Amino acid sequence: MAVTRKRGWIRMAKKEEKVRAPDVEVEDRGLTRRDVLKMGGAAALAVAAASVPKDAALAQAKQAAGRRLAMVIDTERCTGCHACAVACKAEYDVPLGVWRSWVVAEDRGQFPDARRVFLPRLCNQCDNPPCVPVCPTGATIQREDGAVTINEADCIGCGRCVAACPYDARYLNPDSEMAQKCDFCVHRIDQGVTPACVNTCPANARIFGDVNDSNSDVSALAGGASVRVLKPELGTDPQVFYIATEELPEGDLPR
Repeated sequence: MAVTRKRGWIRMAKKEEKVRAPDVEVEDRGLTRRDVLKMGGAAALAVAAASVPKDAALAQAKQAAGRRLAMVIDTERCTGCHACAVACKAEYDVPLGVWRSWVVAEDRGQFPDARRVFLPRLCNQCDNPPCVPVCPTGATIQREDGAVTINEADCIGCGRCVAACPYDARYLNPDSEMAQKCDFCVHRIDQGVTPACVNTCPANARIFGDVNDSNSDVSALAGGASVRVLKPELGTDPQVFYIATEELPEGDLPR
């Protein structure tokens, strides 16, 4: 698969199969941003409210046939060096002020028992991604291996997917005005190369692979007792798992 650069970001030469939003009829490339705004303003951003624990999310992923990509992040190993964020910026030439991958730092306790905890963030590659059905052009799709990607040729920059993501993982590129986010570096993994953030982490805090492969490290680690996911109550079934001995930072934290 050929990989080319255009306007400073990576884009795939092979066009992904489209997944149409079920409630919007759109002709190929015939919808403008103004047309979307006329549809009624803000998109319906309903996300299931049922509580889904980490074990249920993992079990659901393993029920799927074939490969299911996932990542485990060991917060006990993370030192907050931001090498992952820098590698991601370099890989995609991400503009200043926006991020595909970033690290949240939170101070806890009081002197002399104060400490700082780190939470690496990225798209959660949900099994039930709320960003997919709200896209009016089908630009946001979910691949068979679970990775959620954006076909930039079909994106009109309406921002519906950005608003629908409960993890603040998407943004509109200030230069191209297209929606962008982490996609597990599909241009790399399709060539058998690990994502840039995984390859760069000096502490080996990021483990990536096929969660359906019982012999993989990510499958073994994702089922551990100390593994958590972000906002499990939303029912999105995140496939980014965190090894943590204490509660993860909560709320919409600044990047």
